[in-house]
Amino acid sequence: MASDIEEKTTSDLADQGKADLIKGSAWMTAGSIFSRILGAIYIIPWNMWFGSVFTATLANSLFSKGYNIYSFFLIISTAGIPGAISKQIAHYNALNEYQAGNQLFRQGLKIMALMGIVTAAVMYFGASFIANIFAGGNKQAIPVLQALSFALLIIPTMSLVRGYFQGYSQMAPSAISQFIEQVARVIYMLVATYWIMKVQKGSYVSAVTQSTFAAFIGAIFGLGILVYFLVKQLPKLRKLSQNSKQEIDIDNKNFFLEIMHQALPFIILDSGIVLFQIFDQATFNSMMSSFQRLGKDTLDYMYALFGFNANKLIMIVVSLATAMAVTAVPLLSAAYSRHDRTEVKGHIGSTLQLFFLVMLPASLGMYAVAKPLYILFYRYDSLGIYILQFSAIVAIVLGLFTVLAAVLQGLYQNKVAIKCFVIGFIVKMIVQYPMILLFSMFGPLMATMVGMTVTCWFMLRHLRVRFKFNIQQTLYRVCLIFLISVLMLVIISVINLICYHWLANTNRIAALCLLIVEVIIGVGVYLYLILKTRLAEKIVGSRLARLRQKLRIS
Repeated sequence: MASDIEEKTTSDLADQGKADLIKGSAWMTAGSIFSRILGAIYIIPWNMWFGSVFTATLANSLFSKGYNIYSFFLIISTAGIPGAISKQIAHYNALNEYQAGNQLFRQGLKIMALMGIVTAAVMYFGASFIANIFAGGNKQAIPVLQALSFALLIIPTMSLVRGYFQGYSQMAPSAISQFIEQVARVIYMLVATYWIMKVQKGSYVSAVTQSTFAAFIGAIFGLGILVYFLVKQLPKLRKLSQNSKQEIDIDNKNFFLEIMHQALPFIILDSGIVLFQIFDQATFNSMMSSFQRLGKDTLDYMYALFGFNANKLIMIVVSLATAMAVTAVPLLSAAYSRHDRTEVKGHIGSTLQLFFLVMLPASLGMYAVAKPLYILFYRYDSLGIYILQFSAIVAIVLGLFTVLAAVLQGLYQNKVAIKCFVIGFIVKMIVQYPMILLFSMFGPLMATMVGMTVTCWFMLRHLRVRFKFNIQQTLYRVCLIFLISVLMLVIISVINLICYHWLANTNRIAALCLLIVEVIIGVGVYLYLILKTRLAEKIVGSRLARLRQKLRIS
């Protein structure tokens, strides 16, 4: 249950900054992780009901291509406004101008409703043209895109309400609605797929179409939960609005221009990972065909291995970064609005250290358990396992980009963030062809890693020069986290190697049991070492010191 929104003074906000970052990240991480895990677990029965491995992979490819295009339209339909609303409401709250923030929110609702209707109509009626351009002319993608268009009617408004709560550093409503949205979506898509494939003996295209329509069903439930929280907290919100300074002339202030000015960077940067994926989707078949003569089904199969199968799993760990990014923006915006450079520097260092504390073990852990994990979700495929391992490494830079972009946006360094992203994307486009030539199916992933690394390097350099945060402390702690994570990886890899000397690669039950054992051991090793070295409590705070004492780790 979300806690009520309470009025905070400027000094309270400054004192609670780090605690809010930890608490908010915990809520958003929990919501993102549970949602992503649920969104990955459904793959097991979903793939089984398609019959053959090849048919299941074709379904994955069609699903992925439709969803990548939908994700891009979703970013356009929300126009970066939820992030801008979160940022600006935190800004007004820091100035005790709650009434201005509420007026901004109401203006945003009108824009979101209109954008949802327009983009849904464009995607539905233009599905044939869009599929021809971005899905390689695949006619099967047309009904998938039309089914996805319905979700665009609701999700923009839902995202805006989430941004409103996040502006108050209230992450629980967003996390809970995100989870409920995913539960409703998964239930509908599994029931629909079972009915079509097992009862009606229908086509996989129909099953994928209904599976994507599930996004609309999930959005209805997600929005309903947010409305419940909003209605519950209306008395507190009204009280804050009535007691605000009201020095801003809201009648003559153009909130529309303010929203759009702040939203544009969110559009570009939020679409960063999706743009990289759409570029892969648009170029992979043609570039691979220039080296080898391969049929369409074979190319779709190869694309699905990294574009859907591996991507679906690594986005679980990337969602960790997204959760921290959402939390960091309003906190940094509030500190920047108060001109508190010490707090700004502290937030930058805390955000990066917290990111690596969670992201490095998650990514390297996924690398270590890639074999049983892949077998459990998709059945055994040696190439698919290698791609998942490499994708787990790429996930680190994808997550870092997400966090750094959010930090820069929270500090009103929008132009710098966009410039850094554009440079990295250009590098990605330049190296894509030679990377596919050299590394075949691994080429797009390699190009993504190179492009994102360039972007992250420029972003970090700007933060260091402009805000002079304690990079020495951050580097020292990140190196220690890396060493502990590598030790965990080695231990799990040895266990994996020994066990698969006796276990069959086709046994999914054995893969599940081994995965559970390896995760428990990996988490135990990592947790023990970060508590033993006092690293966790230095980053997270004294609460973990109590945990260390309870576990009798000296």
